[in-house]
Amino acid sequence: MLPAVPSSAPPVPQRLTRRTLGPIGLGALLLALAAALGLLGLAAGSEGWSFAWGREWDLVSAIRAPRTLGALLTGALLGLAGAIAQGLFRNPLADPYLLGSAAGAGLGVVLVLAAGGLLGQHIGLATADLLLRVGLVGAAFIGALLGVALTLLLARGTARPLVLLLAGVVVGILLSSISELLTLISPEALRGKQIFLLGTTSFLGWTSVAVLAAALALVLPLALRFARALDALVLGEASASSLGLDLPRVRLLLVVLMALATGTAVAQAGLVAFVGLVSPHIVRRLVVVTHAPLLLLSALAGAVLLLAADVAARWVIVPQELPVGVLTAVFGGIYLLALLRRRGSW
Repeated sequence: MLPAVPSSAPPVPQRLTRRTLGPIGLGALLLALAAALGLLGLAAGSEGWSFAWGREWDLVSAIRAPRTLGALLTGALLGLAGAIAQGLFRNPLADPYLLGSAAGAGLGVVLVLAAGGLLGQHIGLATADLLLRVGLVGAAFIGALLGVALTLLLARGTARPLVLLLAGVVVGILLSSISELLTLISPEALRGKQIFLLGTTSFLGWTSVAVLAAALALVLPLALRFARALDALVLGEASASSLGLDLPRVRLLLVVLMALATGTAVAQAGLVAFVGLVSPHIVRRLVVVTHAPLLLLSALAGAVLLLAADVAARWVIVPQELPVGVLTAVFGGIYLLALLRRRGSW
């Protein structure tokens, strides 16, 4: 019989286990929060709050609506990827960026920005700007996948999870160093790289929404199909193998799903911090579930967290706005510090 909660999950506070919220109740609560935040996202603009959607329909439909939906989908992909990573490595500190995807995406962006600066001198700034807008998304996505592929190659597959984690750290440092070297050679790429590293939802449009929705529709059902394998991994590798699981194959497929979800989210919104790490933590602290509902609820939690940060980023310093990744890093850091203090680590 598969256990209800991964052994690496933080303990659920006793006062919450006595409540009757349950996974269905939590899911309903998260959906309600997402709907409420979605309405706020449609109303948040550069001049403050405006619910006159009829008079501003062009603005709402062209900018606010795709940005709001894009933030929801990006957060859902990161939350789902974080739940997969923590279940796969049986480590509550695992996040979607640990296998080199973030460094690979960053390097891809820097390469395109540096190439765009050179092209602008020969084909004109307007044409170069158009190529940059198209190329940045593809470069970030391909770079994220190549970073994970390099990690798998260095670790010689997924048979040894600890080696895979260490290989991810090495690849991340290596690719980040190359990226820094390129920014020294091509200083004009530094500003674009900083925007990407901070994370932003400002450039999300309907095309981005379609790409993000397609990725979520592909990754989520496949992840749910392997949810019981993640449950079995809680028992340990020997026990999981005795249940008939082909562990190297299962790990490889889960790593591919995690890389696909992370790469798509990063390509569209940049490196949004802490959403993938914190979302599964919040779910596990509120309900006791196996991995199938954990994956779903983590996706919902990630969507709510990122949309809340996006709405706040548009509102805090109106008429300007903050990079959404700055707010998620602040919120995530405060949450983890509070969690450490509550568990008596200080």
